[in-house]
Formats: sequence, structure tokens, C-alpha cells
Amino acid sequence: MDEAKIAAKAPAAIELKPGKYFWCACGQSKNQPFCDGSHKVTTFTPIAFEVTETKTYFLCQCKHSNNKPFCDGTHRKL
Repeated sequence: MDEAKIAAKAPAAIELKPGKYFWCACGQSKNQPFCDGSHKVTTFTPIAFEVTETKTYFLCQCKHSNNKPFCDGTHRKL
């Protein structure tokens, strides 16, 4: 199995509006933390998620969170 590339060892704090988004699970996207299709050469697929309110979300960029796509602090252990 492929291992996800660590895009950053800190979450991305991004204000999102209500809607559906696709989080990069492979770590290769040039549009971190969102998918740009780079996963097509890996065994990964992006994770679709939806938010219902406008606010700042902390999205995982280390790709090891147990609460994907959201940061759970796992990056501190890498």
C-alpha cells in the first residue's frame, strides 16, 4: 500500500462556506489541503466532506489524522 506524503506538519486554517469539498488524502496535490487529481497515480482517493456553516476549519495536512479531513493533532507526533 502507498503511504501518504506529508504535505505539512501543521493544519491548514481555512474559512469555508457551506458546501461540499474534496480533501487530498495522498498528499501530492498542489492545491493543499484540497484534491487536484494528483492521486490518480496512487492508491488513494480524496475524501468528500460537507460543511454546513461558514467558519474557520482546521484541515489535516500531515495525512495521518484519525479524524480526516480535520486535524486531530497527530502531526505533533510525526
